[in-house]
Amino acid sequence: MSETPNLTYIKELADGSQSFEQKIIDIAKREFLEEKKEFLQNYDNKIFGQAAENVHKLKHKIGMFGMETGYQTTADFEQGLKENNPSLYPKFIVILDTIEYFLKTI
Repeated sequence: MSETPNLTYIKELADGSQSFEQKIIDIAKREFLEEKKEFLQNYDNKIFGQAAENVHKLKHKIGMFGMETGYQTTADFEQGLKENNPSLYPKFIVILDTIEYFLKTI
């Protein structure tokens, strides 16, 4: 994947407040890992409707980290899950792994 996560949107929201920026990052780290875990459980159990809801939540974090292509792939994957079509799963997992690595390094 050539697209990399960034903090541009979070920095704009924080408007120079380091403490606010850090709070957003801390919340995103915690929620992202929880939501990823829940998604994987639902996906592995083939509960695609619930997995689509998990993907919907994750989609917003993907957008928050500036991944426009990843956001669109995630939106397409979410729709696919609603139609019992998980074909974009491999691309979605790469996006999740990319963000997880990013979160571990910031």
